[in-house]
Amino acid sequence: MKEFLFGKLTWESLPHVWYTIGGTLFVILMAIGISIYLTKNKRWGWLWNEWLTSTDPKKIGTMYMIFSSLMFFRGMLDAALIYLQQSIAADSQGFLSADHFQQIFTSHGDIMVFFVTMGFFFGLMNWIVPLQIGARDLAFPFVNSLGLWLTVAGGILINFFFIIGGDFANTGWLALAPFSELEFNPSVGVDYLIWSLQLSGLGSLLAGINFFVTIIKKRAPGMTLLKMPLFTWNSLCAMVLIISAFPVLTATTLLLWIDRAFGMHFFTTDYGGNQMMYWNLIWMWGHPEVYILVIPAFGLFSEIVSTFSQKKVSGYLSMVIAAIAITTLSYLVWLHHFFVMGAGPKVNSFFGIVTMLIAIPAGVQVFNWILTMYKGKINLASPMYWFIGFLVIFMIGGMSGIFMASPPADFQVHNSLFLVAHFHTMIVGVALFGIFAGTTFWFPKIFGFKLNERLDKRAFWLWFVGFFVTFIPIYLLGFMGAPRRIDHYDSSTGWQPLYIIATIGFLIITCGIITQVYMVFKSIKERKKHRATGDPWNGRTLEWASHSPPPFYNFAIIPPITSYEPFWDLKKRGWKPEKKYKDIECFKNTGMGFYISTFAFIAGFAIVWHIIWLALVGVIGIIACIIILSFDDDMEYELPAAEVAKIEKTYEKDNYGS
Repeated sequence: MKEFLFGKLTWESLPHVWYTIGGTLFVILMAIGISIYLTKNKRWGWLWNEWLTSTDPKKIGTMYMIFSSLMFFRGMLDAALIYLQQSIAADSQGFLSADHFQQIFTSHGDIMVFFVTMGFFFGLMNWIVPLQIGARDLAFPFVNSLGLWLTVAGGILINFFFIIGGDFANTGWLALAPFSELEFNPSVGVDYLIWSLQLSGLGSLLAGINFFVTIIKKRAPGMTLLKMPLFTWNSLCAMVLIISAFPVLTATTLLLWIDRAFGMHFFTTDYGGNQMMYWNLIWMWGHPEVYILVIPAFGLFSEIVSTFSQKKVSGYLSMVIAAIAITTLSYLVWLHHFFVMGAGPKVNSFFGIVTMLIAIPAGVQVFNWILTMYKGKINLASPMYWFIGFLVIFMIGGMSGIFMASPPADFQVHNSLFLVAHFHTMIVGVALFGIFAGTTFWFPKIFGFKLNERLDKRAFWLWFVGFFVTFIPIYLLGFMGAPRRIDHYDSSTGWQPLYIIATIGFLIITCGIITQVYMVFKSIKERKKHRATGDPWNGRTLEWASHSPPPFYNFAIIPPITSYEPFWDLKKRGWKPEKKYKDIECFKNTGMGFYISTFAFIAGFAIVWHIIWLALVGVIGIIACIIILSFDDDMEYELPAAEVAKIEKTYEKDNYGS
């Protein structure tokens, strides 16, 4: 009976070590504090009706970014522990046990990839893509809400071991077999990882399908594919990768769970299992995932360099072709992650050559960005600082990537810190710098006021300098033979000074993060002074033709589309929208996305702990919600033209092209 009610749960599953006790107390205190605030200010209804049940992509985008910001601080805490441990662990164990260090290593990777970088880009896409293509909403508003809450459910589950469990996966962020099999990892840590990725992966897949359909079917009249802004084009390419690659992740982790739960042998070291099948499958998802994280940043930087150079982006068509080429080639390079595994010279040569070929379309984009700046009237606002910093770092990341694309060179640096430095060059220097640039660039569109320029530039320099102080030593450590994932080492290696320098670099980056947090609070406090109209940067694409922030329907009247820079064309023509408003079809709020994701979280938690009855409750709850939703024919409403006119009057101080 006890096993039926509680599965594998025991008293030992409750917090009993310093970090799980501390994490649990922090979560409880935060929950109490938020509850007191909402109760005191009578804001529970507002939170539910205006935010948690919203299907407005702008509010969903804001929630994505808030959630990703929280996860960012969680992931950076892991990074701080890693750097501190490695800087002091010469001839000693340091302050972390080997097992705890590996758990932190794993947690940091998964959180930063799945819940920070992807979450931020989905947030920006929710805000900007519909505005750029002249759409009033995404194709499937409910699915958009469901995708958000499944991602949040996965993010909560990946951290829930703090409260119940005590241990996380110590397998590395890809849970590589056979180490993630039950024989070597009998605790529930790997199961927490598997089911958090199942939930968040499903949320990302739904979001990818939604954005793909939206971009293909919801563009404004006259906006052909070759009149789409480059951020939308690159977002479309990233969605193709998500739709194609994430089912592979879902299937692979599900097979791993079946191995663990039912004694199967897909990836074991015995009974006919094949661990290399896991490596092939996980990297068939994993390498496209890297491009899912950076391709949207490429499109975002294209918008920024064009806007702040005050000229059309150079080679628009070649930029589109380059994005498609990168998307296609990203499927054909996964095996370069295990050149040393004995695939043979022919196979290694093919994957090495294809990996090098990606440098060609990437180089096309770099040259086009430089040509866009050439003879342009460059405005060195803070988004351009992030762009120029990205350009410098991207060159380093590209060269180190080409180096590792050569199998003989890869044999020397495989599984070393050189690989870690290369990966972080791309994720930090491309994806995170892109997120910071895009957030600064579109912040006045999202919130109606600019961020503090002086503080943003200061944060950039701290990040930029901190990046080099952190990762150049890590490149050198890789050349010196330092393997990744080590929690201690011998002082005779001579590695410790470089580890200490890398830690100092991380502290500089931390100062940059503190500056960014202060910048946001200071900008909010001084928002009246930094008030922005609909077009604060003299923009070129359609999002700048809307109010700041835009109304929930985005555009009262969809502007005409004449090129991939429609707003620039409209400003040159002196276009003003006619006040001939029409009824607008809008989607009602619904709590079903929240409910389904809550039941999915319950099911995931129950499966982790083998509580069969609770898992059935979760699954039945999901099915019941879907059935109820299928009978709901009243999900939309019409906003009368008179109401549209009334709302537009509240924005009468905004003007197009100002």
